[in-house]
Amino acid sequence: MDPWASGEHLKFETAALTHPGHVRRFNEDCIFTDGARGIWMVADGMGGHRDGNLASAMIGDAARGLGKTTSLVEFSEAFRREIGIVNTELLARSQGRPEHIVGSTVVALLTVDGNYCCLWAGDSRCYLVRDERIEQLSHDHTEVQELVDRGIISQDEAASWPRRNIVTRAVGAIDDFELEQATGVIKSGDCFVLCSDGLTGHVKDEEILAVSSRLSATQASHELLELALARGGKDNISVVIVNVVDKGATTLVMR
Repeated sequence: MDPWASGEHLKFETAALTHPGHVRRFNEDCIFTDGARGIWMVADGMGGHRDGNLASAMIGDAARGLGKTTSLVEFSEAFRREIGIVNTELLARSQGRPEHIVGSTVVALLTVDGNYCCLWAGDSRCYLVRDERIEQLSHDHTEVQELVDRGIISQDEAASWPRRNIVTRAVGAIDDFELEQATGVIKSGDCFVLCSDGLTGHVKDEEILAVSSRLSATQASHELLELALARGGKDNISVVIVNVVDKGATTLVMR
C-alpha cells in the first residue's frame, strides 16, 4: 500500500488503528482505508471468532474490490451492491442455523469531488467534526436506540440499558437488507471519525471532539484507542480518522 494518498480534488490525512481490547482474545473488527479512491471503512464482526472475523473480512474485501469512479452516486451504488452480495453469502453460511447469525456491522465513508456519502448498518459510527462541533452522521441500528427514538427511555438511560448492545440491522442478519446513508459537502478542516462500538462504549462524543480537534490524525487515533483501553477495553476497538487538509496526505494502518 502506498503510504501517500489523496483524492483528486481534496487532500486527506488518514490514520487507522484496530485492537482486540483487553477482554476478547481475537479481533473480529476489520478496517480498510484508501484515500486515493476516497473510501474508508470499519466493520465489526459477530458470530464468534471464526465467523465474525470472516464476516468483517468479507466486507473489507468488498470495499477493496471497488473500482474508482467520478460519480458519488455510482460509487455508493457499487458499494451497496457489493455489500448486498456479502449479505447473501453470509445468510447462506448460517442457513440451517437460524439461532446463529454470521454477520457484521459496517460503516463506510465515500468521497468524490468534494462530496461525501456515509453508509452504515449496525452500531459502528461515523462522526463529522466541523467548526468545533461534533455530529454523528450515522444513526445506530440498535434496540436501545429504537427505544430512545420512541421516547420510551432517555439518552442518559440508554448509556446503562442492559440490552444496549443488541443490534437490529447488520450484514448477514436478514434477507431484506438495506444500508442507511447520509450525504453532504466536505469543507476544508473537516474531520471524519469512523469507529466500532468498542470505542464509543468507553469514550464519549465530547471526548472524541476534544481529541480530534486538537491533534493530528495519527495522534488522535492513538489517544482515542488508549482512552478506550484505559477504561477497560471490553470489546475490539477500531478507529479511523480522516482529516481534510491542504497538503499531501498519508495513510497509516496499524493493527
